Amino acid sequence: MPEEKHRLVIAEDHTILREGLKALLSSRPDLEVVGEAVDGREAVRAVQELSPDLLLLDLSMPRSNGLEALKEIKRVSPQTKVLVLTVHKTEDYVFTALQAGADGYILKDSSSAELTLAVRSVLRGERYLAPAIASTVVSGYLNSKDGTPIRPSFDDLSSREREVLKLIAEGYRTKEIAEYLCISPKTVEKHRANLMDRLNLRTVSALTTYAIEKGLVTK
Repeated sequence: MPEEKHRLVIAEDHTILREGLKALLSSRPDLEVVGEAVDGREAVRAVQELSPDLLLLDLSMPRSNGLEALKEIKRVSPQTKVLVLTVHKTEDYVFTALQAGADGYILKDSSSAELTLAVRSVLRGERYLAPAIASTVVSGYLNSKDGTPIRPSFDDLSSREREVLKLIAEGYRTKEIAEYLCISPKTVEKHRANLMDRLNLRTVSALTTYAIEKGLVTK
């Protein structure tokens, strides 16, 4: 009697990469890709409809981003394991993903063998962290123990701070943001200064890059 396959969904907005992942994982005798998604909303819908054993999830996708999708997926389908596949190595991303419920975290420059190992480890109920980010997790833990501040995650930003961040990244000037949000230019400047300070970012271009990574705006 043939071995029952584990059912997977892949959420990745880049078609070539998604197709490559599907071909790779489908070639494994114990794995079957039963669904695909190109953004966070589709990922949530696919999990609800297909109830896969594991979701392979990119963090930076259009519309609802990966982190937002991760939280919703863990709410509607807690039995589905989620393995994050991303380019992001920083403490901010790693800890936010783990806190949101990720069962594993692997980088896009990992080998096919490591990806397969990560998928199977998570399916067994183990937590998997890519070796390249293990030191990030350890140092972040040690920093939190010795009182060294860790940069706040995206979830720590207020809704108004996110609004201002989004508008800055879209290229709006201080006066335009103030008029759009019905606040004073000084308040906009204060929000921008607070964002730079809290996120440890020093330029508008850095804020823009951060907003793109978080899915607030698209490239």
